Amino acid sequence: MAETVEFRSNGNGASGYLVKPPVGSGPGVLVIQEWWGLDAGIKEMTDRLGAAGFVALAPDLYHGELAGHDEMDKAAHLMQSLPPERAGRDMSGAVDYLSSHSAVTSDGIGVVGFCMGGMLSFIIAANRPDKVKAVVPFYGFPQGETEPDWSRLTASISGHMAEHDNFFSPAAAGALEAKLKGMGKNVTLTVHPGTGHAFMGPHNALGTLNAALAERIWPEVVLFLRENVR
Repeated sequence: MAETVEFRSNGNGASGYLVKPPVGSGPGVLVIQEWWGLDAGIKEMTDRLGAAGFVALAPDLYHGELAGHDEMDKAAHLMQSLPPERAGRDMSGAVDYLSSHSAVTSDGIGVVGFCMGGMLSFIIAANRPDKVKAVVPFYGFPQGETEPDWSRLTASISGHMAEHDNFFSPAAAGALEAKLKGMGKNVTLTVHPGTGHAFMGPHNALGTLNAALAERIWPEVVLFLRENVR
């Protein structure tokens, strides 16, 4: 069952798309949007997590703003204009909302993020080690000044990156994986050969959808979350 919900965000208001599983309860998972906003593609991923047995929440980080899949300039503007502090507050508020929801059976929370959301999933994991136990980032990760305090990260991370990606390069993904492993973190960032950025996106906005790979990866995502979110 899907619904739009409202929750508190450090004294302010925020909203999101919540999906409960058919059985009515399950572990909590946060879904973080791409740069387009809370669009049909992100809602579809949230629906799929709900169908897999999770209570899934996709917070609307743009507060109602949305870019069409033929509006890359607008999407870039929305992403660049997103106040980092507000995004952090909204994600943290969403974590608290899920944690306290009566349908959520887990003490910890999982996070799945795509593109911009992949990058943000690392950040909320580092900021909320008390709750975030597992992260599945797709083709996105913090770089340079956007990197959080990694010493606080305790979640297990299983990331999926693209080989041909002008936004997040395989070399940078490998460097980050090595850095975090060197700090004793449980992190694997897999670069999938022959793929382009957004290879999981059902909208296929960049013409890079790899449907066969997406179907193969999805059971791995579900299994990873089930094993690590309790």
